[in-house]
Amino acid sequence: MRRIGVVALVALVALSACGKETGERPSAADRHPSDSGAPCVPPASGPPSPASGPKAPDLALACFAGGGKVRLTALGRPAIVNLWASWCEPCYKELPALNGYAQRGAVLVLGVATDDRSRSHVRSAIADLGLGFPILYDPDAELLAAVGRRNLPVTLFVTATGELAYTYNSVALDAAGFERLAREHLGVP
Repeated sequence: MRRIGVVALVALVALSACGKETGERPSAADRHPSDSGAPCVPPASGPPSPASGPKAPDLALACFAGGGKVRLTALGRPAIVNLWASWCEPCYKELPALNGYAQRGAVLVLGVATDDRSRSHVRSAIADLGLGFPILYDPDAELLAAVGRRNLPVTLFVTATGELAYTYNSVALDAAGFERLAREHLGVP
């Protein structure tokens, strides 16, 4: 009986260390080498047209590597926005395919590190997977809640006018899946 009490106490102490990190500022290691205060998402080449359908959630999310915030309704070009977490196994399965699709440059690709309170875990995931597209940081899962989802990964297809054209929340996508959905919902190859 005494042993169970000791185990419970150790578990309680360990769990208390897993709380939300507050006030954590990006370290030099979090910043992109060319970060000069410029936004992590380059500006669009013109003013966006007004949306005619349902808008994407009007949230401004911080760039993980510094450079300010990005408003999803003001991207000014078609975008694939992928919500993922370092602890999400299906995310790890689909992120390499998304990274390959992003390198083609057919559409803006953004990742959103979601419900991931450890910046070091996010940084490790980005490095492990060699992600080359901009990553936003949403440790409190505000975007996930705004689109009415609970499970990751979630992929949003946002039009140039800021409309939420489609939300995908099922099995991990492969490169062909990203290509098919981008063509179908954003009209891009």
